[in-house]
Amino acid sequence: MSPEPLGAPGISRLGDSIDARALFGPELAALLDTLRGLAPSDWRRPAAGRWTVHDVAAHLLGDYHGRLGHGGRDDIADGETLEAFIHRTNQDWVDRHVGHCPASLIAALAAAGARLARRYATADLDVAALGVSWAGVDPAPAWLDIARELTEHWTHRQQIRHATGRGTDPEPRALATVLDTFLRALPHTLRHTTAPLGTQVQVVAAGGTVAVSRTATATAGGWSLAPAPSGRPTASVHLDTETAWRLCTRHIDPAEASSRAHVRGERRLAEAVCRIVSIIY
Repeated sequence: MSPEPLGAPGISRLGDSIDARALFGPELAALLDTLRGLAPSDWRRPAAGRWTVHDVAAHLLGDYHGRLGHGGRDDIADGETLEAFIHRTNQDWVDRHVGHCPASLIAALAAAGARLARRYATADLDVAALGVSWAGVDPAPAWLDIARELTEHWTHRQQIRHATGRGTDPEPRALATVLDTFLRALPHTLRHTTAPLGTQVQVVAAGGTVAVSRTATATAGGWSLAPAPSGRPTASVHLDTETAWRLCTRHIDPAEASSRAHVRGERRLAEAVCRIVSIIY
């Protein structure tokens, strides 16, 4: 399936818009609070693959600068996939900041993050923006691109928290927004899954005070999160919030998530849902 252009009739398949603009300031504050509380040895702890806590913090700084328009990234090389390009340029940025002390990284994150939060605060949610490959749209509506960016910041902060002995931040507004954004990958995830027209698959991620639910419906144009006639889902998949975000970011694999899920209805559809990926992977 080719990425869908913003003006295509089926763009409504992404569901209603998400407004994540006000969450960048609190997300930055939470990150800085975590980093300022780390011991020197914490910065060397493994956090994401071969990246340390220091590397993840440097990568976040690169994300901020890239969004501010001065990341200094190379052009994509001939024959290079988008995934390979992003991984290469991300690693280049991290490598350039290996020698930066934690205090300088924190100061740079605070300055760039504040500028980015101010920029997003007044952003137009309905214009065309960067594509979101895991949702199958290029360009994407700005509301999805901005929400996707919040999930990047939030996920990397959780990696730092987990690497330094802390659990996932349970703050409900950010967690609910992140999960809702991740679930916008469902139509793209199910694009090769056949089902009669009108078939509905419900996914619920819930825990504590957070409960996010999305229902994908099989239509003539593919699976859609647009409102559909009420009816009993052919399959429903209930995941706890921890399993849901870890699955969407591939911190756990689909088989493990499926074993943790509470499933009702057609298992084939539930297993297809558990192949969801909401990052460039």
